Amino acid sequence: MRERKQHLDSLAISLLLVCCLFWGFQQILIKTTVAEVPPLWQASLRFIGATVLLGIWCVVRGVKLFERDGTWQAGLLAGALFAGEFSCLYLGLRDTTASRLTVFLYTSPFVVALFLPRLVPSERLRPVQWIGLLIAFCAVAVAFSEGFGSAAGGRQPRGDALALAAGVLWGLTTLVIRASALATASAEKTLFYQVAVTAAVAPLLSLMLGETPSLHYSAYAWGSLAAQTAIGAFASYLTWMWLLRHYPATRVSSFTFLTPVCALVFGVALLHEPLSARLVLALCGVAVGIVLVNQKAAAARA
Repeated sequence: MRERKQHLDSLAISLLLVCCLFWGFQQILIKTTVAEVPPLWQASLRFIGATVLLGIWCVVRGVKLFERDGTWQAGLLAGALFAGEFSCLYLGLRDTTASRLTVFLYTSPFVVALFLPRLVPSERLRPVQWIGLLIAFCAVAVAFSEGFGSAAGGRQPRGDALALAAGVLWGLTTLVIRASALATASAEKTLFYQVAVTAAVAPLLSLMLGETPSLHYSAYAWGSLAAQTAIGAFASYLTWMWLLRHYPATRVSSFTFLTPVCALVFGVALLHEPLSARLVLALCGVAVGIVLVNQKAAAARA
């Protein structure tokens, strides 16, 4: 097995940048599709498709998904948390804006940073790294704070609460993966637990909420679902599982602070939202935060 690295190298940084760019764009895809495709039915189609794609990938590459390796309990727990996260995310986007949801969703790195060092001592953050996390989060909050004081519908607080719940569940999923037998499982198997459980749970939740299943949607909706499935739920999450296995989870998670900034950039470029000084400040703050979180200890550099 490849040795776990203690810091993010150029490969990890490049992969994280690509993932963050797409995840920022993905928020726009979900938001612009949720009016046509009910939220949990949209999630159902996405993760059923991702499960099929991942199964084909594993067959072609000879990856064993069902061998006994002691991961099934942690795998089902991670899958349940993952299903909860995306149920909250899709339902939240129905009730609040994509920008507000993203702020709350990306509290996930704080959950990881707060609890993982208690389980995995090697993941402990030094004071300068905590400062980096705080700067990055404050920068993101500043970027989206312009709309916080505006009067919104009564459903927005519910959407905000669902977004915060999704962020906590994402962080807990990362903890389970990093601090259990899943830490040594293949990226494919770790992801399979999550997408397969979600593919089973989301349709049931959709029916419970009274959503009407359908396959008759516009070309845009199907294009959005295809991108969410093939790139989002399959390729990018498989990459994410691989990164969590080979690099420090706290530093990988902290890098995702780029995603909400990317989402705002795409909003400016694609939805013609105004480009403000707060966005520029957020970009600088996130960059500084990531640099601080990934600072090597003096002993390690010597």
